[in-house]
Amino acid sequence: MPISILMPALSPTMTEGTVSKWHKKEGDSVESGDVLAEIETDKATMEIEAIDEGTLGKILIGDGTADVAVNTPIGLILEEGEDASALDAAPAAPAPASTPAAATAPAPAATLAPAQAAAPVVSTSGDRVIASPLAKRMAEIEGLDLGQISGSGPNGRIVKADVEKALSGGVTPKATASAPAPVSVAPAPAAPLPADSFTEAPNNNVRRVIAQRLLEAKTTIPHFYMTVDCELDKLLDLRKDLNGRSPEGDGSYKISVNDFVIRAVALAMKKVPAANAAWSEEAIRLFNDVDVSIAVATPDGLITPIVRKADTKGLSEISNEMKDLAVRARDGKLAPEEFQGGGFTISNLGMFGVKEFAAIINPPQSAILAIGAGEQRPIVRANALALATVMSVTLSCDHRTVDGAVGAQFLQAFKGFVEDPLTMML
Repeated sequence: MPISILMPALSPTMTEGTVSKWHKKEGDSVESGDVLAEIETDKATMEIEAIDEGTLGKILIGDGTADVAVNTPIGLILEEGEDASALDAAPAAPAPASTPAAATAPAPAATLAPAQAAAPVVSTSGDRVIASPLAKRMAEIEGLDLGQISGSGPNGRIVKADVEKALSGGVTPKATASAPAPVSVAPAPAAPLPADSFTEAPNNNVRRVIAQRLLEAKTTIPHFYMTVDCELDKLLDLRKDLNGRSPEGDGSYKISVNDFVIRAVALAMKKVPAANAAWSEEAIRLFNDVDVSIAVATPDGLITPIVRKADTKGLSEISNEMKDLAVRARDGKLAPEEFQGGGFTISNLGMFGVKEFAAIINPPQSAILAIGAGEQRPIVRANALALATVMSVTLSCDHRTVDGAVGAQFLQAFKGFVEDPLTMML
């Protein structure tokens, strides 16, 4: 019996994937550990390796096929001694998803003749009908004649319940001789856009999952935001000094402002461990390790590689690790454990000149820090105006786990490390 190659679940959030490219052709021999195909997951493009030996007997899902459910057979391996006739007993190629039928206009609802209404007891005072304002409004909207409705309120006053009873009992809306009955006209469909006025870029798995998770985050997490300004001049001076001490060749480094930010976030989380948390319905989970995710832009969307145990790493180690993670993130070469998890995320748009912004939390984390550009701004120092390089940062918090006091304590600690960067060297 041939061995099925199944669409693997390469991440906890993956429910379907795309067969990007087969590295083996039908009839090729397969050894354990050989790369069979590239699979585009909800986060990256990854290689799947053979765990069995034999011959690739049949490819069930070809290159470029998207939306293949996890555990769906995508190919068949013939074991030693089996020939092509064994493929007849193997699973058939999955049928392609059917094209949804064109939506048809719903059939008009049948018009039912109103039931014969009993003669109403009319609530009047002279020529005036007594009714509550709400009852009058409802009757006006429904086109009912209040003179045909009996009132159950004090002194025969018509109330909301009487109008509802009349509607359910089939009282005929009134018609006027001067105005014809209104005709319900369906709105005209919107004119289609000319085909040459746009181009479409099909959504891949990464884009779809990002959209799903951001919508979930923004609609289910109670966000709130806090912003502080941090002076960067001491940090920039220290950065220049440290980079000037970098050796040539092996062991060289070039520290960025973002590397200082990662280090400051990690130390602030260590100082305020309540910010290193995630919400669950049963309990608030406080993480033991300080794992910092950093948002990296790729052609397919954002991905968040993680600097593990960032509080235990120096600036040069963070710098070199981050450069490697960013390159492999853009190439789609990260392993799942390198972007899944983390207790806190940094999103830095300062290099694009963005002064300030508020980021959306990356669930199940409880906070994300949005980093703006450092720019020259006037400040007051010793009762006098001065110029300083100032960076605005905005913390987005999940109020279920990180309330205002915890968020403020975290920002206070972060600002302290940034404005006195020598404390990050201790």
